[in-house]
Amino acid sequence: MSDDNQSRSRRSLIKSMVFIPMGVAGAAGAVRALQPAHAADAIAPEGKPNDYKPSFFNANEWRFLGAAVDRLIPHDEHGPGGIESGVLEFLDRHMQTPYAAGDIWYMQGPYLKAAPEFGYQGKLALRDILRVGIKAFDGYVTSQNPGKVFADLDKKAQEDLLKAAEKGELKWEDMSSKLFFSNLLNETRNGYFADPKHGGNKNMGAWKMIGYPGMRADYLDWVEVRDKPYPIGPVDLAGRRG
Repeated sequence: MSDDNQSRSRRSLIKSMVFIPMGVAGAAGAVRALQPAHAADAIAPEGKPNDYKPSFFNANEWRFLGAAVDRLIPHDEHGPGGIESGVLEFLDRHMQTPYAAGDIWYMQGPYLKAAPEFGYQGKLALRDILRVGIKAFDGYVTSQNPGKVFADLDKKAQEDLLKAAEKGELKWEDMSSKLFFSNLLNETRNGYFADPKHGGNKNMGAWKMIGYPGMRADYLDWVEVRDKPYPIGPVDLAGRRG
């Protein structure tokens, strides 16, 4: 991947569900227009998950998610990665909501293949899609690499497998790898950019990175501005200022 393509990769996360490793290098001019005035504040030290202990995911699932989230949104010089942003905490907490459990979905049959505009038509709720998919993913890895699971592979191998899953090229018995990947990426993105009250976006780092004002009551003068970053730090739902 060229430096120019890498420079656009992190920003593509908010425009597309397509997986591109989010490391960014070079092409400062292409990035500068999207950086907040206080971009340095958005860069958390590359770190590990905080002390949060999962109550939904088991240890094997947690290991998978740690490795996958780190590949989907790795730390770089322009902003925090998914791990230090608390995406894992968001995922675990979100899976315990009525939404993820399917309690507010219509989950009755018939279960048919349908055009994308009709939405998801399957039997599994969101949390089951992730749980079944993680097991299938690790099972596939073990079948190709005896004694190993996804988290044991090197980063290049992990990225290659995630790209294959995105295309639906990993063939599993229980579900489509493409369905699993799209939900995993969407949830990862949600955790990265959601209000910090939900567990992710620690210190509003993702908002600072893209110059998002958060819950500020008055920024109308900047709504139509496209060539300059928003100059004031964000505010979260609790009223904390970034």
